Amino acid sequence: MRRLPVYLVLDTSGSMNGEPIEAVKNGVQVMISSLRQNPQAIETAFISVITFDTSAQQIIPLTDLASFQMVDIKASGVTALGEALKLVSNCIEREVAKTTMEQKGDWKPLVFIMTDGVPTDNWQHGLTEFKKHKTAFTIACAAGSGADTSILKQITNDVVSLDTADSASISKFFLWVTASIGVSSTKVEDSGKEVQGLKELPPPPSELNIVV
Repeated sequence: MRRLPVYLVLDTSGSMNGEPIEAVKNGVQVMISSLRQNPQAIETAFISVITFDTSAQQIIPLTDLASFQMVDIKASGVTALGEALKLVSNCIEREVAKTTMEQKGDWKPLVFIMTDGVPTDNWQHGLTEFKKHKTAFTIACAAGSGADTSILKQITNDVVSLDTADSASISKFFLWVTASIGVSSTKVEDSGKEVQGLKELPPPPSELNIVV
């Protein structure tokens, strides 16, 4: 079975403390519940969660929806976005099956990056690693005014922004991510085609601005 790997790369730095981090946890739970009711997604979507604050860690390896269990996350520290980019590259390298002469590999991974701040590490170095694996369709979300969309634009052309990092906005972002994963899994199941750009995903809610 060809899997659709989905990597959620989530900022858990100190500025996310309180309402934003609770909204992220809730957003992931609601997303998993919704996707479990989607017959295509339950067949193909596998989810991994990577968090980054002072360092980056993969808190949930690539897991099928039925077995997925969210773990508690806390917000503290600074914003090691570069380390997160390097880690997601390593995880994709290790977890995503490549196409060989004998068999088709997994579908191209979807990577959703969400941050509310500016990287505090050498993010360009992480970006170089990430760009080496031109294997993922990546969407970055700038949550609130503290995030720098020009940095995210260097990671991917597909950047969205939320005016505020409050629970209403963050939950809308996760609903859109859920719908996007649903559409992507249907597309690969029905037509064998992967999503190539934002235009092929459901239109974002009004809270989510597409950064051009």
